Amino acid sequence: MSTGHRIVVLGAGYTGMFSAIRLAHRTRRTGVEITLVNPSGRFVERLRMHQIAAGQELPRHRIADLLDGTGVTFVQGAATAIDPEARRITVDGTTPLAYDTLVYALGSSTDTGNAPGADAHAFTLNSPETAGRFAARLTELAAAGGTVTVCGGGLTGIEAATEIAEAHPGLDITLISTQEPGAMMGDKARAYLHRVLDRLRITRETGVRVAKVLPDAVELADGRVLRSDACLWTTGVRVSPLAADAGIATDQRGLILTDTTLRSVSHPDIHAVGDAAAITMDFGQLHGSCQSGLPTAQYTADTIARLVHGKNVKPFRFGYFHQPLSLGRKDAVIQFTKADFTPSRLRLTGRSAAWYKELVSGSPLTTYRYSKRMNMTTFVSKRGSATPRPAA
Repeated sequence: MSTGHRIVVLGAGYTGMFSAIRLAHRTRRTGVEITLVNPSGRFVERLRMHQIAAGQELPRHRIADLLDGTGVTFVQGAATAIDPEARRITVDGTTPLAYDTLVYALGSSTDTGNAPGADAHAFTLNSPETAGRFAARLTELAAAGGTVTVCGGGLTGIEAATEIAEAHPGLDITLISTQEPGAMMGDKARAYLHRVLDRLRITRETGVRVAKVLPDAVELADGRVLRSDACLWTTGVRVSPLAADAGIATDQRGLILTDTTLRSVSHPDIHAVGDAAAITMDFGQLHGSCQSGLPTAQYTADTIARLVHGKNVKPFRFGYFHQPLSLGRKDAVIQFTKADFTPSRLRLTGRSAAWYKELVSGSPLTTYRYSKRMNMTTFVSKRGSATPRPAA
């Protein structure tokens, strides 16, 4: 059977890569043409950016190598416009790329617009390059025993702070957060986390907001000014304006509004996955993470394959399973959760948790490799169901 159906996947992060590879396997021998578009030729392991920030050398993975043998065409370039009526994408401002089905997987990045000076004076973990520049700055400071501030007490901020403290024990590190670090965990897992933070001598400034980032300091909303030879910004999320600019229905943050099958409510030929999609379950809206992103990619690839073959599709279902948090290379805490992300009584700590977290961080690449030959399944709970949205 040959359909000549053209599928374009925008973004080669965790979800875009999985969508493209699984689609290729599910639609083989049908004549479907799959194109993956990404500005960089390097696949970025976002789960490991804090390791690069601490000065570790990580393997480089080429997108072309990961796609080898799938039949997927890789176009290196940035999507600069979408014409959803003509079903056409503009790449790098000039090259037109037509599609019948679009998978929108552009993901998200850290928003440095939340505080004046953050965009000019703070580092981020948005790419290996920015993380590498921060690592170089830390190396400069380590000899003199400088001061580092990490703004944001979520999982990324905690992982970065502990990784840096382990790699550079001479640095004075302060973690600044509006909430208590580990607030989403159960009491015992959170207590373990704080014992590790104490062991690594990480100072916590909790319940405060950063008002301004200065070249050599951080000003807090309560008026205090903390010395900061290097500031790492990990709080706040922003997404590409591409969908909203194209007139595709989005929420106030720019995430594509989806129905129960993760298709755009305004343009059903567009499927949104991962951080780019506003997905509401019966327990609330999914937050951006690899844990929820990969199942959306798996589901979307399977859904498109079924639609190409003229079959019906069922609504997306998902429930959370765990909160894995590395605390340096030899320690971690894993808080297992209920489907709605609230903590359960189960937890894992120490070296066994570190092994578990490493397994989690490495699982996407393993999934891609085996998905070329079989239908690899990511964890998808059947306890949460996507809720419908009105058509735009």
